[in-house]
Amino acid sequence: MSARFDEIAAALRAAVVGADRSTITISDVEHDSREVEPGSMFACIPGAITDGHLHAAKAVEAGAIALLVDHPLDLGVPEIVVDDVREVVGPVASMVHGNPSRGLDVIGVTGTNGKTTTVRLVASLVDQLGGSAAEIGTLTGVRTTPEAPELQRHLNAAKHAGHDVVAMEVSSHALDLHRVDGTRFKVAAFTNLGVDHLDHHGGLDAYFEAKARLFNPALSEMAVVNVASPEGRRLADRLTIPVVEIDDASTDISHLGALTSRFQWRGFDVELPLGGAFNVTNAVLAAEIVVALGRSPSVVAEALTEVPAVPGRFETIDGGQTFTVIVDYAHTPDGLAAVLEAARGVTEKSLIVVFGAGGDRDRRKRPQMGDVVRQLADRVVVTSDNPRNESPEAIISGIVSGMDSSPDLIEPDRRAAIRHALAGARRGDVVLIAGKGHEATQIIGETVLDFDDRLVAREELKRVLGAGS
Repeated sequence: MSARFDEIAAALRAAVVGADRSTITISDVEHDSREVEPGSMFACIPGAITDGHLHAAKAVEAGAIALLVDHPLDLGVPEIVVDDVREVVGPVASMVHGNPSRGLDVIGVTGTNGKTTTVRLVASLVDQLGGSAAEIGTLTGVRTTPEAPELQRHLNAAKHAGHDVVAMEVSSHALDLHRVDGTRFKVAAFTNLGVDHLDHHGGLDAYFEAKARLFNPALSEMAVVNVASPEGRRLADRLTIPVVEIDDASTDISHLGALTSRFQWRGFDVELPLGGAFNVTNAVLAAEIVVALGRSPSVVAEALTEVPAVPGRFETIDGGQTFTVIVDYAHTPDGLAAVLEAARGVTEKSLIVVFGAGGDRDRRKRPQMGDVVRQLADRVVVTSDNPRNESPEAIISGIVSGMDSSPDLIEPDRRAAIRHALAGARRGDVVLIAGKGHEATQIIGETVLDFDDRLVAREELKRVLGAGS
């Protein structure tokens, strides 16, 4: 796909400077000068660390034949000058790739918790019911939502691969930074709003408004909103697009286990192969999204019985032990509360929790995480998560400051912390290892180490069970 330079400039109603551009055709858009291919337009996005304008010359050397800028650079190639490069790069990339979202049913799921599971469930349901779905999100890329040029390439690739649906996670960062501008969403969905990313947004109201932007008619055609929380209710009440609401009354739950749940939805009995009340909510949200795409509730209810487990989301680890081990990605106060409550529901004796908090991220949520876990768990092991460039001890101190009594163990070495929790578990206990879920690495300073909670738990179970034989 491609677009002519003059057509892009006309669509933006922007000033053009530089060399002759009458015959230039743009084959791609790129924001990283290291990834520029010949024939592309380089978007000079000012960022938190560096300004793309400083790398424009390198991009031209690499083959960029045009620039998208907020001030002229006079580098010998034509330039489109706009007020804010970040605001227009999405629509420009969409044009270059033939506006791929217009030929797809794109589903955008936003919220603090539940995005990944809901996206995976939507994709599974679509595939089971005769469609073909692609996923974009935490399980498929480095960012929850890719930067705008990369996103449009993904959508274009999905369209040409024969997919008719793309289910994607839409983060608050992506909405705030215009990564999804230029994308048309068939359905936008809202899970919930908790405490997270306040280091970026500054406060809960700004965080909410960032999420709410997805539901603007300029981006989305219809909505499915969980109104069980005040924030969901607030969002639904202000929407001008058609909206389907779900809440706790949407289901009649009859069984909650570690691996399965049974409930009624729209009058149909559903046996979901996922545990936890929060997964029932995720499943109902996904089901309503797929119904909004035109599938009948009866076939959607039947398909829910065959959905797959989601990696690192309430995932059980079986090493032949007499207690239950669960790995989950929960890393916010609300997320931890939901997972702890679900784990409590399958705990016969003691609930043991191993968790930490990521470094270089919102510090305000750490005491709240500590408070939630101390209140809901019987035994608490506080450890390191991805400390990045912070001291693990300082992060742990922030967590512990929110507890009304000391944790049972502070162990910065995550493997040692997991080993301790497993060694202390007895028949009927549940050990919940929270925070990293599907992640296969641990980031310490600038070093990225292999570390998968699921693999480590299996290895340590072998050690613990072997020592007891």
